[in-house]
Amino acid sequence: MTIPASLDDTVRCLRAGGVVAYPTEAVWGLGCNPDDEAAVLRLLAIKQREVDKGLILVAAEVAQFDGWLDWPALAPDQVRAVHASWPGPHTWIVPALSRVPRWITGRHAGVAVRVSAHPVVAALCRAAGMPLVSTSANRAGEPPAHRREALDPQVLAAVDAVCEGETGGLGAPTAIRDARTGATLRQ
Repeated sequence: MTIPASLDDTVRCLRAGGVVAYPTEAVWGLGCNPDDEAAVLRLLAIKQREVDKGLILVAAEVAQFDGWLDWPALAPDQVRAVHASWPGPHTWIVPALSRVPRWITGRHAGVAVRVSAHPVVAALCRAAGMPLVSTSANRAGEPPAHRREALDPQVLAAVDAVCEGETGGLGAPTAIRDARTGATLRQ
């Protein structure tokens, strides 16, 4: 049974291997501990999404990506461009370190990452002490929910907690750009 959850309740749920719904910059998201394979695979099952697509990780600060990203694989100006856009609604594909599991990268050599300025996302990542998986809280192929009331009842029934809060008001999910080339992969 899904219950509205405070920040502390949501963090306890994440640490226990739960999948949670929470507001992001534009839409409601689903999240879990990215190191917990069972939680990630459950999240993907809730979304009815293939593991090959890969997932986005969000953090409160760049340091939370230590151990995930291969910053030295980028040129210094590429690293500066990524860092200059954060915190904010900018998602980048950055080369992943070899330890990053396939359930996060999917079929890709990089991982999509964002340091969020959204107060709920940033507070959740800080309180959990880790980056979180962040994917829209809808089934694959369905429209994302911009308001809590628009969340699919089947998705809500499948998660362990719903974090209190509101989305940041962006009209569309964040753009995704390749840190190596600057190319926009999702507008």
